[in-house]
Amino acid sequence: MNAALFPDLVVNGEHVPHAMVAAETQNQTAPEGKPGIAWRKAANAVAIRILLLQEARSRAIAVDQQEVGPGRFETEEEALIRGLLEQAILASPPDDADVRAEWAKDPSRFRTPPLWEVSHILCACDPRDEEARDKALVRAKTILSAALDDPKSFAWLATKESDCGSKGAGGALGQLGPNDTVPEFEAELRQLAEGQISPEPVLTRHGYHILRMDAVAPGQILPFEAVRDKIAEAMEKAAWARQSRQFVSDLVAASEIEGADFKMV
Repeated sequence: MNAALFPDLVVNGEHVPHAMVAAETQNQTAPEGKPGIAWRKAANAVAIRILLLQEARSRAIAVDQQEVGPGRFETEEEALIRGLLEQAILASPPDDADVRAEWAKDPSRFRTPPLWEVSHILCACDPRDEEARDKALVRAKTILSAALDDPKSFAWLATKESDCGSKGAGGALGQLGPNDTVPEFEAELRQLAEGQISPEPVLTRHGYHILRMDAVAPGQILPFEAVRDKIAEAMEKAAWARQSRQFVSDLVAASEIEGADFKMV
């Protein structure tokens, strides 16, 4: 990226090196062939970081650098920004009435994990091998057509055709819960009604699957007492995020900034 094509970033008289903005562009998304958008997003992000550091130093914030991972500590700038936000943002925990009101909006959001009883037929292939993938798909579609024509034949088809060890049990995988399978498999499970066979083969890293949902236990709605702390924590985090955005917005409004465009976001 030719930095000369982009304006200098100046925050309250402090000139920011082009290299700093250029480094930040790798963390920003933009349409292909439009580097200017990534640059402007990066300029905004860097400008906010500079503003926070300027404010922290004006308040003489003094904090120790904390360990954020095994043997890994915050940078001095990260510690300063954390210290500033800890001082400036005072999000109080919500009271019990507010937490209960949030829960009451839709108690069905708070359930025990679902359980699925599933059978499948696997047409194994390496998805990275285009020829093998195409052959497996043709085979899977043929088997799926037979299963849809005669759903009672699913277990027999699994025993005869599946490349999974579950073929010995007619394709039965038993009970599965969230995160028990690969994401693509689970995403399809969440779409299937009890007794339904997947309308199309599902591709995972193992190959193509034909799924049958044998039984579904959607999970029980949890009582308020069981989820109160979780809801309160989420509400407090949301309040902190709102206050921090307002704090940054106020800093921007009170500052003189060249080379950034906060109207674009």
